[in-house]
Amino acid sequence: MVLGGVAASLILGLTPAPLWLLMPLETRFPPYKDDGTPVAGVIVLGGSFETEPTDHYGQMALNDAGERILAIATVAHRFPDARIVYTGGGSGFVVGRTPEATLVERTAADMGVAPGRIVYERRSLNTYENAVFSKDIAKPKPGERWLLVTSAFHMPRSVGVFRKAGWDVVAHPVDFRTGGPEDASRFFASISQGLTRSDTAIKEYIGLVAYWIAGKTDALFPAPEYAKP
Repeated sequence: MVLGGVAASLILGLTPAPLWLLMPLETRFPPYKDDGTPVAGVIVLGGSFETEPTDHYGQMALNDAGERILAIATVAHRFPDARIVYTGGGSGFVVGRTPEATLVERTAADMGVAPGRIVYERRSLNTYENAVFSKDIAKPKPGERWLLVTSAFHMPRSVGVFRKAGWDVVAHPVDFRTGGPEDASRFFASISQGLTRSDTAIKEYIGLVAYWIAGKTDALFPAPEYAKP
């Protein structure tokens, strides 16, 4: 058993296996391309902060998903008339933690985004609640185009959840962890790097299955409308 554990750690930590796990998630929805269609609003999912340092020092302390935050400034300037909803509450595991949306509100001006430009959803503790509570706030109208910003690996589950909630969003993935087909043969320099990516991918696959069983997503592995089986 010990040898099996060592072998698994080496495979999931040094070989390209973590990238093989991540690629199907990250390539399910292509990068967003602006085709000129008016954008009514943008939803940005939380999960980008190291909350304790940010709360303590009053400065953004971003984690590996920090590109979600950076995307706020990008979409604010690209779509000056679009509404922006940032959805991120506290933690179901740490009582009393400052909602992530509040941390964004305190630091949004650092990105050059006017404070009144963003609407904040502070109650959600997971992706399902992100969708339900954000819809209550945004009240999207039929035919409006709303972009959904989250990490590429998290986009399939997120889109499925929003669709299940009755909100047909357009994927705007960020925070890519793989570099395309050429990554299929790339080995990692340290076990910790590979294991971190393996952990991210495995958790997301578990989330897809769990949400499907719970009826919180519209498909086991959601895809763009044109690619639905």
